[in-house]
Amino acid sequence: MPYSNIIIYGTDWCSDCIRARSFFNKHRILYTWVNIDRDLKAEQFVLQVNNSIRSVPTIIFNDGTILVEPSNTQLANRLGISQ
Repeated sequence: MPYSNIIIYGTDWCSDCIRARSFFNKHRILYTWVNIDRDLKAEQFVLQVNNSIRSVPTIIFNDGTILVEPSNTQLANRLGISQ
């Protein structure tokens, strides 16, 4: 599956995280959700890849590429699907 092993790092209260998860759910794309408010190692990872900024959602794709706070258009382009 081309969309396997996607990890979304975020928080439950973040509106961009809610929007990104809704986008994935709408398009039936499986992902692993990691709440950085509850997982200190995940929070440290987000800080590491975002120059010490707690930017969420931070989305890791199966090829290792990362999108941070992407719009729905950016997600659709990255996944090769229409919105």
